[in-house]
Amino acid sequence: MEFFPSSGNVKHPRNISGPVEILQDTEAKGKRFLNLPDDDLEPAVQASLLCMSVQHKIMSLHPRKNLHTSKRESDSISDKESKWQMDSESSCVRKPREGHPVWTSSSTHSKASESMDQRDMQATTSFFTKGSQKQSVEVSVSTTKYPFTIMKGQIDPMARDFSHFKHSFSVCWSSVVDALEALNKLLRDFAVPLAKVNGERLVELCLKSDCGWRKTPSVAVLFSVLENQEEVLGLVSRPGQRYRGERGTETAAICIQSCWRRYLARTAYMCHCRRRWAVQVISLSWAMHAQRCCVKRALQARRFSQLENYRSRAQHLAANWKHIRSSKRTIIHIPSLGYSKRQRLNTRRYDILQNIQISRLCDVRDENVEVIYICPMHLGEDILQCYTSLQKCNGADTRTSQASSCNRRFIILTPEAVDHFPTHNMCLSTLLKYSPRTLKRIKHLIQGKQAYIVGRVGHVDDLAVADELDVPILGPEPAVSQLHSTKSGGRRIFSVAGVDVPPGQGDVYSLDQLYETLAELMTLNIHMQRWLFKINLQRGGCDTAYCDVCHLSCYNWALQRYRRYGPDLWSSKWVQESVLHRYLDDIPEWLAHYAQPAKTSRFLNWSSFLKTFLRQGGVVEAHPPSASVTYLTVDILLEPSGEVTMLSCGDQLHGSCFPDAVGSTVPQTSVHPDTLHSICMRVAQSCQQHFVGYISVGLATFVDHSTMEQKVWAFNLDIAYSDQLAMTQMLLMTTGGTLNWHTGCLEVPVKGKCFEQQAAAEHPVVTRYAVIGIHLFHSNLSMLYHNVFLKVCKVHGIEFNKKQKQGTVFALYDTSERCSIGMIAISEDLQGALVTFAQNLSVIHQEISSSKKQGETNFKELIRAVKDVLQMIIQNKNQLKEKPAA
Repeated sequence: MEFFPSSGNVKHPRNISGPVEILQDTEAKGKRFLNLPDDDLEPAVQASLLCMSVQHKIMSLHPRKNLHTSKRESDSISDKESKWQMDSESSCVRKPREGHPVWTSSSTHSKASESMDQRDMQATTSFFTKGSQKQSVEVSVSTTKYPFTIMKGQIDPMARDFSHFKHSFSVCWSSVVDALEALNKLLRDFAVPLAKVNGERLVELCLKSDCGWRKTPSVAVLFSVLENQEEVLGLVSRPGQRYRGERGTETAAICIQSCWRRYLARTAYMCHCRRRWAVQVISLSWAMHAQRCCVKRALQARRFSQLENYRSRAQHLAANWKHIRSSKRTIIHIPSLGYSKRQRLNTRRYDILQNIQISRLCDVRDENVEVIYICPMHLGEDILQCYTSLQKCNGADTRTSQASSCNRRFIILTPEAVDHFPTHNMCLSTLLKYSPRTLKRIKHLIQGKQAYIVGRVGHVDDLAVADELDVPILGPEPAVSQLHSTKSGGRRIFSVAGVDVPPGQGDVYSLDQLYETLAELMTLNIHMQRWLFKINLQRGGCDTAYCDVCHLSCYNWALQRYRRYGPDLWSSKWVQESVLHRYLDDIPEWLAHYAQPAKTSRFLNWSSFLKTFLRQGGVVEAHPPSASVTYLTVDILLEPSGEVTMLSCGDQLHGSCFPDAVGSTVPQTSVHPDTLHSICMRVAQSCQQHFVGYISVGLATFVDHSTMEQKVWAFNLDIAYSDQLAMTQMLLMTTGGTLNWHTGCLEVPVKGKCFEQQAAAEHPVVTRYAVIGIHLFHSNLSMLYHNVFLKVCKVHGIEFNKKQKQGTVFALYDTSERCSIGMIAISEDLQGALVTFAQNLSVIHQEISSSKKQGETNFKELIRAVKDVLQMIIQNKNQLKEKPAA
């Protein structure tokens, strides 16, 4: 039953002039139609007016519903409706009390974003909690005339309050029904025992929601019409409250099933993701592996091609060597140290160590030779000027054309890859391989000329550089060089050559093999007092350890048994068996306590040395049984034509590490030249069966006290261009002399007034002796620039006399650190050269050091070694004087 018709079809009489007349007319009609007393008419009229006010307000916002009205009528109606709206709002809408906030439709509409069908309990609980916080501020606490109660989600239609509410708002009841059903269902779902509804607010929300996008109000809107919403929200917010209401068991089952299905779906999805990730990883790994194998095969094919090209060019070099040696040629010097990656990364100042052989530039003393020197670092003008001025003299008069053209026959090139890989410790051949501009320039320089490469320690990149430049290499293949340059490989070469070697055995790779080998060697050579352990891939003598037999507990007992049986019976195995077993029991503890590395900066203790020794393999050798042992180095060139040339020979000078040579005296004076020549020729012939190029043979000479005869042992073989040979080239360049291997002398031509009588004789040459310091290190040298250092030395008389061909010459290696230098002291006799060398070191040390800052240096150890050699020379002279007297 409708109290008023819809606002769209209302036709107001024209004689009504204002809202007062409309209100009076409405009250009269209401009394006649409902037969209500005067006291009960006012609430009904107010409710109807409230509905009409809301409807007219809505119609003012939505004019489309009046499109069927004529234009003329719409004008008059709009005027009257505006007046009706103003009067109804002023007379029918109650004003809020002071101190209470007014509930507005905008706040309700802003909270209608959540759906009533949401099933998730956690989301619902959190939503209600948040809604309760906001609604507690926004909801009006004012009383209402149309409240009714909902008990346990059910409305009692016979209740007086609900009947009064329904009767009052029967005009818009169709809009309220859906909201009431939704509210009842929500209260039943959460088993709310009591809910008090504000009827006026419910009607207003329902009428406004009819013009919105949704017909049913949202959950937040429904709860906002409750007067006890704080109690209801507190009950609804309890965990599990939803499952106590209507169809709670079914809802719980649905929730459990949805969680379980979600878990199963997520588990399956995660499994699928893991499998997909695994498939991607496997496919990517397989693709990378296939690509790596492809690159590896291509690299192997390329290296095999480079090796074949190297062999073909080596054959051409051997066939034309005599012609190349006697004609103009270009030598490309690449002083590359092709060590393994582990050795390179563990080596300090690797670039300086490679540049120590910068004195290879002195090969231009041969007028047919042009030198292209590949430098592993950028050099300063002071170093370039030093070597330019050195090569201008060439041991001859500076007025000659040969001397003036020396500086035009050498070029120093630095690969551009040096700047790109400053900390990788790459060998020089690798740096040159990755320097296309430098390779292009070398190609331009050697175009149309006979050229070949002289390397150092072989590396596979040497073949790549040679193949790129299309020039031969005067040296062995890298694999052959690495095989025979080991300590074990050197012993095999010496055994084939038939030269004497220290008692020992090579190719030791396990701990048990080490113990058994050492026990056998100590039993057979019972008089050896010290045993050496050398790593196969060592360069120099720093990768060496030693242990003295005197610390072995059973050694005295073994000597007693040796004296009991004598030398003849001692060779039988049944006599040695008991000593051998005793040695095997005591050697592990003996080595663990008394074996020590020769250089503790390289290996801290025996255990660290033993790990490297067993990983790389090594040699066990006996130390020469003498307190006075002289080590010497011989440099030999195995020419491709089959000839053998001895290039340098000197007695070694040792620093703190006794097997490691830091210098030498040239020429050697410890072995007779004929004996030395015989040994070197046999070793050279044995090496020629495998390779050609430069080799360096290490020998040890001593006097056997049992026979009082001199013995020479071969203990080291390096297949490389040695540092001593490079410094010897500088010595020969400075003096203009030659080494005579038949007499073992350094013959130097001298011109001057003091030598005119000698020049008129048959032999217009003099002999000179030189002391070469190759690895001289002092940290305080970095405080002086090279030109300042040379001036300081000149002030103290440390310089070279070109006329007399004696004095001091320096070799400079680097511009940045300036801590390492080389020095050559030349004199008329060996004793004078040693004295000059020691005095130079002492003066330099005093000039660059103070009492508070001594610096790190090997000058003191080298001075001590020179003094020992001087004492030995004095003793030998005294013995020679005493023999004729006897």
